[in-house]
Amino acid sequence: MRNGKAMRSLARWHIWLGWLIGVPLILWTATGLLMTLRPIEEVRGNHLRRDIPAAVIAPGASLRVPVNIPARRIVLMPGPDGPFGVIEAADGRRIRFDPASGETLPGPSSVEIRAVVASRIVGGRDLASLTFHKAASPPFDWRRAEDIWQATLRDGTHVYVDPVSAEISAVRTPFWRVFDFAWGLHIMDLQTREDTHHPILIAFAAVALGGTFIGFILLFRRRRSLRRS
Repeated sequence: MRNGKAMRSLARWHIWLGWLIGVPLILWTATGLLMTLRPIEEVRGNHLRRDIPAAVIAPGASLRVPVNIPARRIVLMPGPDGPFGVIEAADGRRIRFDPASGETLPGPSSVEIRAVVASRIVGGRDLASLTFHKAASPPFDWRRAEDIWQATLRDGTHVYVDPVSAEISAVRTPFWRVFDFAWGLHIMDLQTREDTHHPILIAFAAVALGGTFIGFILLFRRRRSLRRS
């Protein structure tokens, strides 16, 4: 008798919890399914990137760097007019320089950025717009407080190009933005789409676990009752 009353109480809890967590469970399942529809490499636009040869300095040539900049790291990059260097300074700055003379160089022009996108991205010649964004107001699908060039292709793909090294920093395809929205729904954070540790998500996950556990108990109880009958 006591067990029967406890089971009925669990069944009522299961029903009420089911109403409460039904929408989040459907949301989690639907967004999880959507995010598995394509390989993550394709979501990130890796299939649109073209491999480029490493920068090479002729044998016997000396590498000169600006002597007045304390360097933490020096990288040699390929450029349209030959290789150039990028210094990562100890204070966080990044500076372009000519490895032949050691003189500092200005950042890439919009013409060079267009050429980079055209040569390194499949379909990169079909450019709709090119915009420079300051660190204070980055595009939403970039979400880093850094200066960046945004090249928008006619199919809606956003290509982000580093304003110092002219490297392709990120590719955001239209499906990436769908994936990103689904991820925001999945973790219940549509504002930053990065916070997986907030009270709403934790509470719904705990309630969903509780409801599933109760349903598991009721399932075995019902199977036992059917055997007896």
